Amino acid sequence: MSGYFRILAAIPGFFLSSWFLMLLWGVIASRLQLGFTLSYGNAMLVNITLWLALAPLTAVGNKRCRK
Repeated sequence: MSGYFRILAAIPGFFLSSWFLMLLWGVIASRLQLGFTLSYGNAMLVNITLWLALAPLTAVGNKRCRK
């Protein structure tokens, strides 16, 4: 599968993971004693930041495993 189609396949996962983060934020915030809520827009920002930080790490890990 080409890279273009992999990006298209990841789009629904991005929105779903942002939604799950927003839903589970209440549990996470209470355990960390954080008193603020996380809107869907902010959950998307946190999610894209994590994806951009972890994507290069997973790419390097995949290259090392293939050797």
